[in-house]
Amino acid sequence: MILHKPFETLGGADHGWLKARHHFSFGGYHDPRNMNWGALRVWNDDEIAANSGFPPHPHADMEIITYVRDGAITHQDSLGNKGRTEAGDVQVMSAGSGIRHAEYNLEAETTRIFQIWIQPTRTGGAPSWGAKPFPKGDRSGKFVTLASGFENDNDALPIRTNARVLGATLKAGESVEYALDASRHAYLVPAAGRVEVNGLTLETRDGAAITDETSIRVTALEDAELVLVDAA
Repeated sequence: MILHKPFETLGGADHGWLKARHHFSFGGYHDPRNMNWGALRVWNDDEIAANSGFPPHPHADMEIITYVRDGAITHQDSLGNKGRTEAGDVQVMSAGSGIRHAEYNLEAETTRIFQIWIQPTRTGGAPSWGAKPFPKGDRSGKFVTLASGFENDNDALPIRTNARVLGATLKAGESVEYALDASRHAYLVPAAGRVEVNGLTLETRDGAAITDETSIRVTALEDAELVLVDAA
Protein backbone atom coordinates (compact mmCIF):
# COMPACT_ATOMS: atom_id res chain seq x y z
CA MET A 1 0.00 0.00 0.00
CA ILE A 2 1.27 3.45 -0.93
CA LEU A 3 -0.56 6.56 0.25
CA HIS A 4 0.21 9.60 -1.91
CA LYS A 5 0.47 12.98 -0.14
CA PRO A 6 0.75 15.73 -2.77
CA PHE A 7 2.77 18.72 -1.59
CA GLU A 8 -0.08 21.17 -2.15
CA THR A 9 -2.35 19.21 0.22
CA LEU A 10 0.07 19.32 3.18
CA GLY A 11 -0.67 21.38 6.28
CA GLY A 12 1.47 24.44 6.72
CA ALA A 13 2.29 27.80 8.22
CA ASP A 14 3.85 31.07 7.04
CA HIS A 15 5.60 32.99 9.81
CA GLY A 16 7.37 35.36 7.44
CA TRP A 17 10.88 34.22 8.31
CA LEU A 18 9.71 30.57 8.18
CA LYS A 19 7.56 28.93 5.54
CA ALA A 20 6.72 25.38 6.59
CA ARG A 21 4.77 22.45 5.20
CA HIS A 22 3.90 19.58 7.53
CA HIS A 23 3.56 16.00 6.30
CA PHE A 24 2.08 15.16 9.74
CA SER A 25 0.25 17.16 12.40
CA PHE A 26 2.53 19.81 13.86
CA GLY A 27 2.11 23.16 15.57
CA GLY A 28 -1.04 24.90 14.42
CA TYR A 29 -1.83 22.13 11.92
CA HIS A 30 -3.69 19.33 13.69
CA ASP A 31 -5.39 16.41 11.97
CA PRO A 32 -6.13 13.46 14.31
CA ARG A 33 -6.06 11.15 11.26
CA ASN A 34 -2.54 12.30 10.37
CA MET A 35 -0.46 12.18 13.54
CA ASN A 36 2.38 9.87 12.49
CA TRP A 37 3.46 7.01 10.24
CA GLY A 38 4.59 4.27 12.59
CA ALA A 39 7.45 5.67 14.68
CA LEU A 40 7.86 8.58 12.24
CA ARG A 41 6.23 11.51 14.03
CA VAL A 42 7.28 14.67 12.11
CA TRP A 43 8.43 15.48 8.59
CA ASN A 44 8.55 19.23 8.12
CA ASP A 45 9.54 20.91 4.86
CA ASP A 46 11.00 24.22 6.10
CA GLU A 47 12.20 27.31 4.24
CA ILE A 48 14.14 29.61 6.58
CA ALA A 49 14.84 33.18 5.49
CA ALA A 50 18.37 34.56 5.49
CA ASN A 51 19.70 35.71 8.89
CA SER A 52 16.83 34.18 10.86
CA GLY A 53 16.01 30.89 12.54
CA PHE A 54 14.71 28.99 15.53
CA PRO A 55 15.77 30.56 18.87
CA PRO A 56 16.72 28.31 21.82
CA HIS A 57 13.96 25.87 22.78
CA PRO A 58 13.77 22.50 24.58
CA HIS A 59 13.23 18.90 23.44
CA ALA A 60 13.19 15.53 25.17
CA ASP A 61 12.77 11.89 24.09
CA MET A 62 12.90 12.39 20.33
CA GLU A 63 15.38 11.63 17.53
CA ILE A 64 15.58 14.77 15.37
CA ILE A 65 17.26 14.48 11.96
CA THR A 66 17.90 17.55 9.80
CA TYR A 67 18.53 17.05 6.09
CA VAL A 68 19.76 20.26 4.47
CA ARG A 69 18.50 20.72 0.91
CA ASP A 70 19.76 24.25 0.14
CA GLY A 71 21.93 26.70 2.06
CA ALA A 72 23.18 25.77 5.52
CA ILE A 73 21.95 25.56 9.11
CA THR A 74 24.02 26.55 12.16
CA HIS A 75 23.37 24.60 15.35
CA GLN A 76 23.98 25.59 18.98
CA ASP A 77 22.89 23.66 22.06
CA SER A 78 23.01 23.51 25.84
CA LEU A 79 25.78 20.88 25.71
CA GLY A 80 28.10 23.46 24.13
CA ASN A 81 27.94 21.93 20.64
CA LYS A 82 28.19 24.28 17.67
CA GLY A 83 28.20 23.33 14.01
CA ARG A 84 27.27 24.37 10.48
CA THR A 85 25.64 21.77 8.24
CA GLU A 86 25.57 22.44 4.49
CA ALA A 87 23.30 21.33 1.65
CA GLY A 88 23.26 17.57 1.17
CA ASP A 89 24.60 16.93 4.65
CA VAL A 90 22.84 15.71 7.78
CA GLN A 91 22.75 16.47 11.50
CA VAL A 92 21.18 14.35 14.24
CA MET A 93 20.12 15.34 17.74
CA SER A 94 19.11 12.69 20.26
CA ALA A 95 17.13 14.76 22.76
CA GLY A 96 17.22 12.07 25.45
CA SER A 97 16.47 13.35 28.95
CA GLY A 98 16.40 16.93 27.69
CA ILE A 99 18.33 19.49 25.65
CA ARG A 100 17.92 23.09 24.52
CA HIS A 101 19.04 24.05 21.03
CA ALA A 102 18.85 26.79 18.41
CA GLU A 103 18.97 26.43 14.62
CA TYR A 104 19.90 29.56 12.64
CA ASN A 105 20.26 30.37 8.99
CA LEU A 106 23.27 32.68 9.09
CA GLU A 107 23.60 32.63 5.30
CA ALA A 108 22.72 35.37 2.80
CA GLU A 109 20.24 33.04 1.09
CA THR A 110 17.18 31.00 2.02
CA THR A 111 17.95 27.68 3.69
CA ARG A 112 15.68 24.73 2.95
CA ILE A 113 15.61 21.67 5.18
CA PHE A 114 13.67 18.52 5.93
CA GLN A 115 13.19 18.23 9.68
CA ILE A 116 12.42 14.63 10.58
CA TRP A 117 11.44 13.41 14.04
CA ILE A 118 11.38 9.69 14.92
CA GLN A 119 10.22 8.35 18.27
CA PRO A 120 13.04 6.62 20.18
CA THR A 121 12.82 2.98 21.23
CA ARG A 122 13.88 3.99 24.76
CA THR A 123 13.36 7.19 26.71
CA GLY A 124 15.82 9.20 28.78
CA GLY A 125 19.56 8.93 28.51
CA ALA A 126 22.15 11.64 27.94
CA PRO A 127 21.34 13.94 24.99
CA SER A 128 23.76 14.13 22.06
CA TRP A 129 24.34 15.87 18.73
CA GLY A 130 26.36 15.07 15.64
CA ALA A 131 26.70 16.03 11.97
CA LYS A 132 28.32 14.49 8.93
CA PRO A 133 28.83 15.30 5.24
CA PHE A 134 27.26 12.92 2.74
CA PRO A 135 28.47 13.95 -0.75
CA LYS A 136 25.72 13.52 -3.31
CA GLY A 137 28.13 11.82 -5.69
CA ASP A 138 28.62 9.00 -3.18
CA ARG A 139 24.90 8.14 -3.32
CA SER A 140 24.49 8.37 -7.09
CA GLY A 141 22.23 5.54 -8.26
CA LYS A 142 21.90 3.95 -4.82
CA PHE A 143 20.47 4.48 -1.36
CA VAL A 144 23.05 5.39 1.28
CA THR A 145 22.18 5.19 4.98
CA LEU A 146 22.51 8.65 6.55
CA ALA A 147 21.26 7.93 10.07
CA SER A 148 20.51 4.58 11.67
CA GLY A 149 19.64 2.78 14.88
CA PHE A 150 21.10 -0.50 13.57
CA GLU A 151 24.55 -1.58 14.78
CA ASN A 152 25.88 -2.68 11.39
CA ASP A 153 25.31 0.73 9.75
CA ASN A 154 28.75 1.91 10.82
CA ASP A 155 29.05 4.85 8.40
CA ALA A 156 25.72 6.43 9.41
CA LEU A 157 24.99 8.93 12.15
CA PRO A 158 23.60 7.01 15.16
CA ILE A 159 19.98 7.38 16.28
CA ARG A 160 18.26 5.66 19.21
CA THR A 161 15.41 4.06 17.32
CA ASN A 162 14.67 1.05 15.16
CA ALA A 163 14.88 3.06 11.94
CA ARG A 164 17.03 4.25 9.06
CA VAL A 165 17.15 7.53 7.16
CA LEU A 166 18.51 7.08 3.64
CA GLY A 167 19.36 9.29 0.68
CA ALA A 168 19.91 8.71 -3.03
CA THR A 169 20.43 10.72 -6.21
CA LEU A 170 19.23 9.50 -9.59
CA LYS A 171 19.75 10.66 -13.14
CA ALA A 172 16.68 10.78 -15.37
CA GLY A 173 15.82 7.20 -16.38
CA GLU A 174 17.76 5.56 -13.54
CA SER A 175 16.07 3.28 -11.02
CA VAL A 176 16.90 2.15 -7.49
CA GLU A 177 15.30 -0.57 -5.36
CA TYR A 178 14.98 -0.90 -1.61
CA ALA A 179 13.88 -4.05 0.21
CA LEU A 180 11.32 -3.64 2.99
CA ASP A 181 9.78 -5.73 5.71
CA ALA A 182 6.05 -5.52 4.95
CA SER A 183 5.30 -4.78 8.61
CA ARG A 184 7.40 -1.60 8.63
CA HIS A 185 6.50 1.97 7.71
CA ALA A 186 8.50 3.69 4.98
CA TYR A 187 8.12 7.32 3.94
CA LEU A 188 9.69 8.69 0.76
CA VAL A 189 9.99 12.31 -0.39
CA PRO A 190 11.79 13.51 -3.52
CA ALA A 191 13.70 16.59 -2.37
CA ALA A 192 14.14 17.40 -6.04
CA GLY A 193 12.83 15.92 -9.26
CA ARG A 194 9.85 13.87 -10.36
CA VAL A 195 9.86 10.11 -9.75
CA GLU A 196 7.75 6.98 -10.02
CA VAL A 197 7.46 4.68 -6.97
CA ASN A 198 6.03 1.23 -7.69
CA GLY A 199 4.04 2.82 -10.51
CA LEU A 200 2.90 5.91 -8.55
CA THR A 201 4.13 9.28 -9.80
CA LEU A 202 5.48 11.72 -7.18
CA GLU A 203 6.22 15.37 -7.88
CA THR A 204 8.99 17.24 -6.06
CA ARG A 205 8.31 17.40 -2.27
CA ASP A 206 5.31 15.03 -2.43
CA GLY A 207 5.19 12.33 0.23
CA ALA A 208 4.62 8.60 -0.18
CA ALA A 209 3.62 6.61 2.93
CA ILE A 210 4.43 2.96 2.30
CA THR A 211 3.51 -0.22 4.21
CA ASP A 212 2.56 -3.82 3.39
CA GLU A 213 5.22 -3.76 0.65
CA THR A 214 8.28 -6.00 0.47
CA SER A 215 10.21 -3.65 -1.82
CA ILE A 216 10.01 -0.32 -3.54
CA ARG A 217 11.38 0.57 -6.95
CA VAL A 218 11.98 4.25 -7.63
CA THR A 219 12.51 5.43 -11.20
CA ALA A 220 13.58 9.01 -11.90
CA LEU A 221 11.46 10.74 -14.54
CA GLU A 222 13.97 13.60 -14.29
CA ASP A 223 17.13 14.12 -12.25
CA ALA A 224 16.08 13.49 -8.65
CA GLU A 225 17.23 13.61 -5.03
CA LEU A 226 15.48 11.21 -2.63
CA VAL A 227 15.08 10.97 1.14
CA LEU A 228 13.60 7.80 2.63
CA VAL A 229 12.75 6.82 6.20
CA ASP A 230 12.36 3.13 7.06
CA ALA A 231 10.77 2.96 10.54
CA ALA A 232 8.99 0.48 12.76
